[in-house]
Amino acid sequence: MSQESMNVNMIEAARNAQWDPARFLGPNYLRLIAPAKVNLFLGIGATRADGRHEATTVMQALLLHDTLYLNTKAEPWEMPEDSTLPPWQAIGGPAGNVLVNLDVADKGTPLPLQTAAADNLVFQAVDALCRALGWDSPLQVSIRLEKTIPHQAGLGGGSSDAAAVLAGLAQKLGLAASDARISEVAQALGTDVAFFLKGGAALLDGAGENFVRQLAPLKAPVVLVKPEGGVSTAAAYQAFDQQPDAVPPALLTQVEAAADAADVPLFNNLDAPARQLLPAIAEVEEMLASHPAVRGHLLCGSGACMFAIAETQADALALAAEAGKRGWWARATSGSPLRACALG
Repeated sequence: MSQESMNVNMIEAARNAQWDPARFLGPNYLRLIAPAKVNLFLGIGATRADGRHEATTVMQALLLHDTLYLNTKAEPWEMPEDSTLPPWQAIGGPAGNVLVNLDVADKGTPLPLQTAAADNLVFQAVDALCRALGWDSPLQVSIRLEKTIPHQAGLGGGSSDAAAVLAGLAQKLGLAASDARISEVAQALGTDVAFFLKGGAALLDGAGENFVRQLAPLKAPVVLVKPEGGVSTAAAYQAFDQQPDAVPPALLTQVEAAADAADVPLFNNLDAPARQLLPAIAEVEEMLASHPAVRGHLLCGSGACMFAIAETQADALALAAEAGKRGWWARATSGSPLRACALG
């Protein structure tokens, strides 16, 4: 790590140590959790007429999660005189009436992608829900996002953050959790977002956004290992299209019959495209495959993280420690029934 990066991290750590949600967001904030996920099964199929790929997948939520804090004020706000917003602010809503303040903090991940608030899926979730509701009154939304899930890892962190904000904002605006507009917005935002509103383990099809049924969640210890670098989802699909790999029908039958996530065969046909884009993935796979306590391992989504199901939590911790010594990001966690939601 460069000296400049170390200085940035020290400043960020000092800033985070002084941050308090009640002080910065007000007393009525909501604390939200946004779990990571792995795909126990990911079978990508043909490209559809709308440009998306057919997909059958079983997603499993993990205990590893991002934390968000959210508050709202139904008060007018003023545009700066020069109409220029700082990068942490964005304006949305059906009448340009919603001002979003987004603060992103690093909580032990490789530094997340630094994007303007307007380009973050969290802001897009706020904007889309307000538009779906026709919410045209002045509204200020303040969000603090504490990242623990690394970027471009295939763990669904951005999608889970968006789902958590949908759940929290819906609660703030007085919507019932079952309001169909919440799930409609989630599906429009992306295939993973709708899953995180349900959490646990689930079978999905269509382009991966259609909920088929819930499965009994995996409870086994899981270790996550990510080499340096990331894999763009778009690039992984482009590489897949150049050399598609069909899903074996017998595996599809097995997945469709499974009632328990533990019975789902581990399969991901984006594995080869991801390795092509980031060869370091193969080094991680080699380490996991050679460990006697690993019951199975697989690429997470489109990568670049891999996960392994371990025999015991102690084994998962040992694997994570070994991976860390090699300079890789690693975490020991487990399967979970968690979903993206407000804790209060």
